[in-house]
Amino acid sequence: MSSDAKPAAPRSLAEALRARDDASLAALLRSRPDLITPVPTDLTQLATRAGTRASVVRALERLDRFALQTAEALAVAPDPATYGELLSLMAGDPGDPAVAGALPRALATLREQALVWGGDDRLRLVRTARELLAPSPQRPSPTGLGPTVREATSGMSPGRIQEIVTAAGLPSTHDPVSAADALTALFTDRARLAALLDRAPQESREVLARLVWGPPYGQVTADPAPHLRWLLDRGLLLPAVPGTVVLPREVALHLRGGRAHRAPEPVPPPLEAAAAHRPQVVDATAAGQAQAALGTVEELLKEWDEGGPAVLRAGGLSLRDLKRTAVALDVSEPVAAFWVELAYAAGLLASDGEADERYAATPAYDEWLELPPAERWARLAGAWLTATRTAGLVGGRDAKDRVLSALGPNLDRSAAPEVRHRVLALLAGLPEGTAPSAESVLARLRWERPPRGRRPEDDLRGRLARWTLSEAELLGVTGRGALSAHGRALIGAPAPRRPDAEPEGPGDKLPVHHRAPAPLVPPAPAEQAAARAAAARLLAPLLPEPLDHVLLQADLTAVAPGPLRRPLADVLGVLADVESKGGATVYRFTPASVRRALDAGRTAADLHAFLAEHSRTPVPQPLAYLIDDVARRHGRLRVGAASAYVRCDDDAMLSEILADRRAAGLGLRRLAPTVLAAQAGPAALLDGLRAMGFAPAAESAEGDVLITRAHARRTPPRTPPEPVPDGPPVPDDTLLTAALRAVRAGDLASTAPRKPGPGTPAADGEPPRTSSAETLATVQAAVLTGESLWIGYVNAEGAASQHVIAPVRVEGGFVTAYDHTADEVRTFPLHRVTGVAELADDGV
Repeated sequence: MSSDAKPAAPRSLAEALRARDDASLAALLRSRPDLITPVPTDLTQLATRAGTRASVVRALERLDRFALQTAEALAVAPDPATYGELLSLMAGDPGDPAVAGALPRALATLREQALVWGGDDRLRLVRTARELLAPSPQRPSPTGLGPTVREATSGMSPGRIQEIVTAAGLPSTHDPVSAADALTALFTDRARLAALLDRAPQESREVLARLVWGPPYGQVTADPAPHLRWLLDRGLLLPAVPGTVVLPREVALHLRGGRAHRAPEPVPPPLEAAAAHRPQVVDATAAGQAQAALGTVEELLKEWDEGGPAVLRAGGLSLRDLKRTAVALDVSEPVAAFWVELAYAAGLLASDGEADERYAATPAYDEWLELPPAERWARLAGAWLTATRTAGLVGGRDAKDRVLSALGPNLDRSAAPEVRHRVLALLAGLPEGTAPSAESVLARLRWERPPRGRRPEDDLRGRLARWTLSEAELLGVTGRGALSAHGRALIGAPAPRRPDAEPEGPGDKLPVHHRAPAPLVPPAPAEQAAARAAAARLLAPLLPEPLDHVLLQADLTAVAPGPLRRPLADVLGVLADVESKGGATVYRFTPASVRRALDAGRTAADLHAFLAEHSRTPVPQPLAYLIDDVARRHGRLRVGAASAYVRCDDDAMLSEILADRRAAGLGLRRLAPTVLAAQAGPAALLDGLRAMGFAPAAESAEGDVLITRAHARRTPPRTPPEPVPDGPPVPDDTLLTAALRAVRAGDLASTAPRKPGPGTPAADGEPPRTSSAETLATVQAAVLTGESLWIGYVNAEGAASQHVIAPVRVEGGFVTAYDHTADEVRTFPLHRVTGVAELADDGV
């Protein structure tokens, strides 16, 4: 054979895979990771697995729209088809330069994913994909084409077929097969079919026009109208089932101008600019949103510091508690659900696991508070980017029509991280400061991954994209709809593109790359940490420096003109109530808030000194009077555990309490001039007396005042929820290298040619079966001759395998040999060798 002879065309997918190099096989396993779980024993098993229905469906769902249209065209093309036939189906009779230019890329994608094999002269779509995409009696193809003439006439009587042939102006034939071939030849001859259609009545042509783009089926009565009878007599419509007719595929393609699709989409739709801003404005706006996000999460967890809402029996947050949280944060319920889920994903809140299970902050929250603001934001943003829990689903219903609650089950959507990353990557590909329109982003994503169904709820990726755009704005990843510099660093995007002419207003169309994105490979933890650190470094200069002062006002309020340092914010949050938020935060001092600070162990002197130290204005007299007045009355009453009791040195005050009607529910009675006993417990007694306007203090059994510390409620250590993967993970390079080596080795063992010899014949690809004596004799002979052998082997765990070995020596019941499949010298116990066969001269 000459050295320049072409290799034989592959006869199967396994042979096509066998002809690939390691780089090509690695690309296949990377794009279809389900094929490597577990690692196949050889390339034949890999090809079989690549043709299973579940794997093919998954692969088809990950194709972009044009690659999928190419596969759909191959499903209605002859099997096998030539590249020219495929191009004709995609571009039509006039030809389309865009389609012709994009088709090689789409075909390469299908080949890479082992959905198509064979050369350009014999393109074959794998059988399972053809079954999924080709028309069937139950449904047309996704192209809207129906069955071929041969398929539609397969159950027709021979007499009826001959009548159709005659009516179409063709000579009669001797059998139905040749009659169907004659009709097919007529319908695929453009000139002859055009001449036949020119003679059709106008009403008949209108019927064909309604069926041409699908569905190709129509209803007829037992006595069809003359214009329908004209079509039926000439085979332009063929009976499918009683009362139903179908337009043959060949006729439809003629009427379509040879195109399989009404609108091929060879390139993705461009992103349209909704607005363009200066990058500095985008970064500043995003930084402001990031600062607000940190404040919102802190406020949420402060609300739950003393124990948050109860956990529903089925898990999650009740609708009532979500509404309360939304009111406390001054946001809508969907936005409140987002903040709650974000804190949960970041590991800052969880359920406490007690009998009366409630949500509370975790110990990680205290550690998070100690971080610089930019690092706190980066941790939140990183958790959002990789989380599979989807807050946008809250309030919807699951498959069993149950309401989906925040923090509850069934909120994981495996596609969420990929969609978030892809949306931000699209924004990163635009010029700095450019905000695309939401609809153009959704259109691009629909091209990259067409939705499975036609209903809006079927477009999960579209809904995830909308939520991503709004959540990224809330979180400060984007500003005014454009990706910020720290948002770009968060996803590890390259430097921004700076075209000569940036878009200036809405409607400008931006060029985009035409290749569909590769499957998202989750970055390693070290890469994620590096991206978060880079984002934090870019964000830090944009955040305002925390302040160490407030402005006290005479109306019992304090104004914080910016974010406050941690100790000041913590103490002020106990001493006063937040009245309004925004660029500046307004705190209001009330008797209840001052009492709260005293309950936390502060004295009046401490409070006066604290305010004087941190106020840029003198302490107003009304505020000083308020603190002194509350402190003077604080602790004069003491509540302890008996069932409960009240003691006070002022017996007149106790008499006043006994005389008050509001104390009737407490069950008070005097035990001594300075002591009252109560039927209510200490906590209820404290609340009741405070509602009456007193300022009691709790005391211990030893008579000491109990100090109520803020931020006391914490859950045991909790780990953040693990993302739910979308199928098997994409293998890394180490796993790919090992898997390819194992597959190649197994394939060498299963395909090596063997000499006929003694023993039980084995099925194709199965190791031989020989007796112990035959095995020993064959191995000893191979040691002398230096020949290679094919053996079956069972290891200590009972797993069977096959190897190609070159025996070196045999002793003590073991054979030492060079194992071609593992590329190493190994020792095999002879009693575990199930059979042996000699290889042909060209075996290795």
